[in-house]
Order: sequence, then structure tokens, then C-alpha cells
Amino acid sequence: MQQEAYGEVFLINKPLEWTSFDVVKKVRNALRIKKVGHAGTLDPLATGLLIVCTGKMTKQIELYMGQEKEYIGTFVLGATTESFDLEKPVIPVADPSSITLEQVHAAIQQLKGTILQIPPMHSAIKVDGKRVYASARLGIEVKMNPRQVEVREFELTRFENAELNFRISCSKGTYIRSIARDLGELLGVGAYLKSLCRTRIGTYSLNDAYEVSLLVEEIKFRHNENLPRAN
Repeated sequence: MQQEAYGEVFLINKPLEWTSFDVVKKVRNALRIKKVGHAGTLDPLATGLLIVCTGKMTKQIELYMGQEKEYIGTFVLGATTESFDLEKPVIPVADPSSITLEQVHAAIQQLKGTILQIPPMHSAIKVDGKRVYASARLGIEVKMNPRQVEVREFELTRFENAELNFRISCSKGTYIRSIARDLGELLGVGAYLKSLCRTRIGTYSLNDAYEVSLLVEEIKFRHNENLPRAN
């Protein structure tokens, strides 16, 4: 946690199934101030580093959002879902048992560097002023234009029983769920994101992040008038 007289920046480990706004709300209620925001949404089924800014430090949110992100997680081959993660039911596509390590590496190479990526329909992107996930929930298909993103690193750390463990570092706006979809299409068997954890934003590491409950206790302690502020 970084402290400044004009505001604060909190590094938080977002819990599984929490929305990013759930975390912001916890911090807002603990501080009893309105001006709180986060620097980059994590999906409810993702965990990991969330940067939350308060007070005048909210003016720095765009700066944090623009920094490189790093993720670890697991892709599953042989199936897909409507959302490309486990938010929606799994749909079998093809038997992945014949996929080789060499094929996986070749597909990964095509998804590295500066690429054009189509965001998932189940995302918070706005098209014609509306969140596309709202249209998706109504069964309305929205045309999504590809966007240029940069996948700076895409490391395969395990390949076993149709599951791929990975580490990816990428630019702002990159959807790991879309990488799952594109990997599955390149291999011809489908793929979805089973788990995801954001481990880094720029130079800020998940290793330095607070658990939500501990942060709330720390905030309440520091803001008690009869107790000294924490260093």
C-alpha cells in the first residue's frame, strides 16, 4: 500500500467470484469516502492484482491502466463456451487427444507480438453506447471490430491431458479469453479459459497485494482518531 497526503493507492488481491466493483465498494465503505476507483477490470472468475485508487490519486487511474499486465492461468482444449470461460456452460468441440506439443507451440507463436484481436461478446466494451455483455445476455449479436493489441510474452508452462498452463504478458485491452478462443480455433479443437490470475501491472506485483479483509482492518485501524497511522 502506498500512502500520499493527497490520496492513496492500494494493491489488492481480488477474490474469486468478486467483481472489481465489489472490491471498490469494500474500500469505499471502509474509508467512508466516495472517490474510489480501480485501474483495470478483472472478470468475476479471475483473481489477482487489482489497483484501487482513492482521493486525488484517482487521477492516476489511466496511467496504471496503460501499463503492461501479466497473467497466469489454464486453457482447456477440446471445448468452448459462449463467454470463452466458465461463466457459461462448456460445449464440446473436438477430441484434443491428437494435439501435439509442437502444434501447441506453433499456434502460440501466431498469437504473440502485435496482433488483431476480437474482444469477447461477454465483455464490458461499449458499442453504440451499450455494454456488449448486456446485448449478449439478451441473445443479441453485436459486430465486434478487431483491435490491435500486443502479446509480449506467451509462455507455455505445462501441457497435460488437454490442459495448458501459461504465463502471458500483454498490453492494455488484451483479452485472455479471446486468446483461448483463438488458440482453440488455430488448433481446430476449441478452447476455453479455465482459470486466470493477474500477477503484475507494470512494476506492481501480486506478491505485495493485500487480501481484502486484511486491508479493511488496516484501513479501519489507520483511520481511528485515537490510534496512530500505520507506516
